[in-house]
Order: sequence, then C-alpha cells, then structure tokens
Amino acid sequence: MALLKTKDIRAMSSEERDSKLNELRSDLMHERGVAAMGGAPKNPGKIQAIRRNISRLLTIMREEEKLKERSVKKGG
Repeated sequence: MALLKTKDIRAMSSEERDSKLNELRSDLMHERGVAAMGGAPKNPGKIQAIRRNISRLLTIMREEEKLKERSVKKGG
C-alpha cells in the first residue's frame, strides 16, 4: 500500500475522497482482523500506512471544510 500524496488527495473530488476513505477504513478493519486472529501479516507496515492515508484524507477534508466556513462567514 503506497502512501497517498497530498497533491493527489487535493486533486480528488469530494465523492472520490469519501469513497477512498471508506475503502481504506474497510482495508484497515480487514488487516486488524487478520492480525487479531494471529495471522502473520504479509506486509507488517500496511496497517500503519493505511492509518496514515486515512489521517491525510481526514486532514485535507477538514481543511477544505474550514475554508468553506470562512468564505461563508466573510461573504455573509
């Protein structure tokens, strides 16, 4: 699992980000389930990479949400 770059995330539409976030959360649940059952992960850093991608997505989504709030405040 490669890390998502911020410029790639910013280039996505909000629907694409939402679907990517759901996909990553699903992958994380699966990987944690495998680890909890005692299975040896094929890639030990995958859980951490997924968590970082989720954090990047949420951070950028929140930044854009705040920008929208500021523009509405200034405009109104």
